Amino acid sequence: MGLGAALLLSACAGGPPGPVKSGPAALLTPAFGQAGEISGAFEAHWWQRFNDATLAALVAEAQRANLDLRIAAERVQQARAGSTAAASRLAPTVGLTASASDQRSGLPDEVKRGQPDVRALRAGLDLGWEVDLFGAARAAADAAELDAQAAAEGAEGARLLAAGEAARLYLVWQGARARLQRLQSLLQAQADTERLTRSRAAEGLSSRFDVARAAAETQSLAAQLPPLRTLVAVTEQQIAVLLGRNPGEPLPLLQAAASATLPDAPALAPGQPVELLARRPDLRAAERQLAAEGARLREARADLLPKFFFSALLGRQDLRINGLDLAPVRLSSVALAFTTPIFNAGRLRAAQERASSRERAAELSYERATLAALQEVESSLVALAQERERGTALDALLAERRAALAHAQSLRREGQIDLLQLLDVQRGLIAAELSHVEHRTQLALDAVQLYRALGGGWRTGEPAAAAPSSNPSSL
Repeated sequence: MGLGAALLLSACAGGPPGPVKSGPAALLTPAFGQAGEISGAFEAHWWQRFNDATLAALVAEAQRANLDLRIAAERVQQARAGSTAAASRLAPTVGLTASASDQRSGLPDEVKRGQPDVRALRAGLDLGWEVDLFGAARAAADAAELDAQAAAEGAEGARLLAAGEAARLYLVWQGARARLQRLQSLLQAQADTERLTRSRAAEGLSSRFDVARAAAETQSLAAQLPPLRTLVAVTEQQIAVLLGRNPGEPLPLLQAAASATLPDAPALAPGQPVELLARRPDLRAAERQLAAEGARLREARADLLPKFFFSALLGRQDLRINGLDLAPVRLSSVALAFTTPIFNAGRLRAAQERASSRERAAELSYERATLAALQEVESSLVALAQERERGTALDALLAERRAALAHAQSLRREGQIDLLQLLDVQRGLIAAELSHVEHRTQLALDAVQLYRALGGGWRTGEPAAAAPSSNPSSL
């Protein structure tokens, strides 16, 4: 009767992990400071919105071969194995036991009755079970399962970081190549200006100061080329390492994209702050860790209560005593035991206090992670908005420089200005185009950073079309 009651209470103590704490919802506002309340469905493959096949291929390979992702996957396997081991405490253990013994005294037959010869063959099932009456084993299993869930969220976070880093490095690489191309054009225009200035100086139409100034400008532009070439080469090596490859080997994906243009930043909406809690893997992992520490606190509290253990041995044995064979007989042993702490010098109380402190620390860590996530989103929104505003000014500048070049070419055909003045106007246009390339690169990088800060991608209704380039010329 008592055993049945114990089993019933143990079953009632089981069940799935307890409810997770709601998190620092008080820290959230209805909307971000830089955007309205725009919500949308989650879109995992956010990088495809850049409409760049090479970028999509790089992200796919990074998520397949990146070493950090593979390490994270192994950690998930470890955590799941630990969860299985912890959950095994809730189930009984069953083992097969067998023994064979042959005891012979060597005494004469007339005295063997006091010390008989015995041969015994035994086999049976050994059953053991910790009756989880107060939920200690269940709490430990819940904590291990929540740890496994946190590890899985960590792996998802690693996937997001790998995708974001692949996109960032690719955009840096394409932007550096585009800037290098524009800078080389600007250097060529400046070299033409220098040659014309030297020719005019030889004819007495320009001063030595003009020649020195033109030569200095040429050297200044030439000095900007090596850092850009270095950036291109180093970025290629970083992409190779991200893909788990030797940095000295060429990347076929990048070689195929040598003629590709810099992709445009897509238009996107940030959604609501509360969606971060469900969208960012690091916040989901922090939430799971908080719940795991709560489960460990329940386990520590249950350790102060009695523990009940049930054991049984069921089997058969075959005996021969002094040469007399006995028929096989059944053997059985059933026991219900308990243990309760009486004195342990405060060890269990200290364990409970430590678990309680760890739960509070996990809650504070969750709040800190939430604040950091909000700050990342707000900063990314500010950077993106300001970069778009900068782009508006650069668009106007580029339009003015193009109009100035068209006007200068007309004046040159009419003989109203000389070639030196026309080259100056051309240099101004190329410099404006160089600034515009830098802007487009930074705008795309800001979009990637916002995607990462928001925990991925999403769409508002139908997929938004990529933002049109404000520079009609192909880059």
